[in-house]
Amino acid sequence: MSQYWKRMIGSQWLLLGVRVYLGLLFILASWHKIMDPATFALDVATYQLLPLWAINGFALVLPWVELLAGAMLILGLRARAAALLVLLMMLSFILALLWALHLGLDMSCGCFASQAATTEDPISSHTLIRDLFWFLLALYVLTFDQARLGLDHIFLNRKVSV
Repeated sequence: MSQYWKRMIGSQWLLLGVRVYLGLLFILASWHKIMDPATFALDVATYQLLPLWAINGFALVLPWVELLAGAMLILGLRARAAALLVLLMMLSFILALLWALHLGLDMSCGCFASQAATTEDPISSHTLIRDLFWFLLALYVLTFDQARLGLDHIFLNRKVSV
């Protein structure tokens, strides 16, 4: 691989764009869940994955983890740790989608709208492809981000060589 492509793949400016995109995405995804945790709990229950006793706790905690990971990505504050969180969340979302598709459930993803809005975000192979794309973006940040653009650089006094 040429030096040009190595520089492009590891470009901190490209990584910043990906971080901001993923960060905004996860903040947006957390919003309706934080505003209406009861409806999100119903969305979680519809997947038929978690035991009933775990659903409410999951529905209360996950949106805040999404919000925190999104903010960390945007700010460049422990961005690789945030990317790992996003990567693990995306993996769990992908597995949940595969399970729901396997069961033939006709439901909303629950990602950006509640189950009540089934027509706005129905699960499908397109949802799976979209989530795989976001998984790969998180993997990209986890692999290549060097904390040159963000709060980590400011707090850790790292040299900028973008």
